[in-house]
Parts: sequence; structure tokens; C-alpha cells
Amino acid sequence: MNLSDTIIALATPPGVGAIGVIRLSGEDAIVLADRFFHGKPLNEQPSHTIHFGTIRDETGRIVDEVLVSLFIAPRSYTGENVVEISCHGSNYILEEVIRLFIRAGVRQAQPGEFTLRAFLNGRMDLSQAEAVADLIASASSEAHKLAIAQLRGGVSDEIKRLRQELLDFASLIELELDFSEEDVEFADRTQLHHLIDRIQTLIKALLDSFQLGNAIRQGVSTVIAGRPNAGKSTLLNALLNEERAIVSEIAGTTRDTIEELLNIQGIQFRIIDTAGIREAHDTIEALGVERTLEKVRQSAVLVYVFDVVKTSPGQVRHDLAQLIHPDLKVLVVANKMDLNPYTQFEHYFEGTGGREEEAGTGESEVQRSRMGFRTLTLDR
Repeated sequence: MNLSDTIIALATPPGVGAIGVIRLSGEDAIVLADRFFHGKPLNEQPSHTIHFGTIRDETGRIVDEVLVSLFIAPRSYTGENVVEISCHGSNYILEEVIRLFIRAGVRQAQPGEFTLRAFLNGRMDLSQAEAVADLIASASSEAHKLAIAQLRGGVSDEIKRLRQELLDFASLIELELDFSEEDVEFADRTQLHHLIDRIQTLIKALLDSFQLGNAIRQGVSTVIAGRPNAGKSTLLNALLNEERAIVSEIAGTTRDTIEELLNIQGIQFRIIDTAGIREAHDTIEALGVERTLEKVRQSAVLVYVFDVVKTSPGQVRHDLAQLIHPDLKVLVVANKMDLNPYTQFEHYFEGTGGREEEAGTGESEVQRSRMGFRTLTLDR
């Protein structure tokens, strides 16, 4: 990859549309664009301006009527001269314009090369470069908000603050060591302790923000688990508002995991329906149960569903002891409460510190009652 080349690529998604944008970047981008653009001379125009004209090939044939946007270095995305050509969104037109410039010596850009050049030219740091990909891939309001904050330097500012605090701490320690035999105190111990506390707080905040950001970007891994026929697939279908999983009175219908994305208040959740937990009757069912346990070990949230008609408090506690790990958030869902309305839900969890929660699927209280679900969060 020669970073001194002028490069070209389609900046909009491939496929037919009203408009397609082609981007060029490099020292010769404006000169080369001027060769095929018929309108105002581009090399005489100021930066951040848009010009109407036509793109013509080597024979003078009009390929398309276009709008050309100019960004003169260093005030551009890449820090180089950048030209963006807005064409009609025909695949033929877009490919023809790109081929035209490639024949003139422009190179097809590698994936991510425009952002790489922006990073190498100091237009953004590594954290901001990563945020570009996160912004493009954002599938929820929270993921979008996180990517925008990172793109605007939020993470970079925190790292700069941490770096400055560490430099201050190192300077004070070095002074103390250099003049340890002198009767001089450059920083009292209280000041040093406060500095250490600030450093620890910043490090913890960065670690916490990474975990939160990772969950928002990739979706919070949420496993629905429980015994066969407990109502796991019914709950999944209710959350998704569609018949995604097969529901049957026959136990063990779900043998493999089913994964779906669900957006709840701007946050993506990866909801995973799993095979029922019980002593397996065959090899395939055993694999399904093992996969369930593995998914629970990898998840951030466990939604444990049990049937109040068939499941005793002791069985519920046994299942939870088998499933729970230290970092797991647990939501317990009691199913078929409508078939056994006198069940004392709280008796299943006496002494656990659990608290009852409102169902989060958006149904009214009457609808939730008909579905027969009640939920409890375990505070461990």
C-alpha cells in the first residue's frame, strides 16, 4: 500500500439508488478530477465548495451530470486533498466513473484506507478512528450516542487526563527519590494519596466504560434458560412479538440455541433461547444442554424461566445454583401463574434478596396476567 497514491472508492453503499458518492483522496485528487470534470476549473475554487457540471470520458462522451465537493488539504477528512463526486446512483455510472479515474492512474482504495490516512495525518487518534466503524455499524440510539462521543474525543480526553495525572505522580515520586537525603518535602502524603485516588478513579471509569461500550456495541448477551416446557420459547416469542420459536406441549422441542436481536429503550440485547436443562435422554439432547450451560457462562444476563405448576422451590434453587456465576445478572420469571394464582411467588426466593419487577415487554397489566409471567431480580 503506497500512501502517496491518489485513491478512489465508492463512499455510499453499493446498489441502485438515487445518488451515489465517489471519493478521491490524495495530493493529485483535484488535478485528476479537473481532467474529467466539465464545469468551473476545480483547481481555482476554494475549499468546502460544491460545483455542478458533467463527467466526460477520454472521448468527450458525457458519463453523468454531477455535483463535485472540494476539500483542500489539510481541512478534509483524510488531511489530504479530497474530492467527492455525487452521481446518479446507477451501478453502471458509478463503475464507469471509477474505471475512468483508475485508467488515469488513481488506485482503488483498500478497505478503511481513507480513515487510515486520516489517522496517519493526525486528523483523528486511534480511538476516534475506531469510533468511525462503530458509528457506521450503530444499530441503536445508545450505540450511536456512544460512537458520537468517542468520535468527538470523549475517550481521548479521559486518556489525556489519566496520562497527565500519571506524569504528575511520577514527577513527585522522582523528586522525592532524588532529594530523599535532603530535609525537603515536595509533596505531603495527603496530596499523594489524593493523586493516587484520582488515578484509580480514572482507571476504573475507563474500564467500566469499556465494558459498557462493548455491551452496547455488540448487544447485551441475554440467555433464556430453564427446564423443558417451562415457557422459554413462549417468552422469546412474546418479547419479539412474532412466532420465532416453535412452541409445543412436548418437552424438549428446542434442541439448539436460537438468537435474535431486540432493541429495548435504545439498547441492543442478543436474546438467546436455549434447550431445556434436564438429564439428557440422547446424545443430541445432551449436546443441547451442554450448549445451554456454555451460553450461560458466556452471557451477561440470565433470564431463568420456571413453571410454577410443576417446579418446586427446591428445584428452582438447584437450577440457579447450577447456572449462576459471579458476574451474571439474573432475572427469574415465574410462568403459568394464571394456572396457579395462589402460588406464593416470594416463597421460592426467601432469603435471596430478590425483588419483584414489572414485565418489560410493553404489555398492559391485564395482558401480562394472561401471559402468566411474573418476574423477580436476584440481588446477589
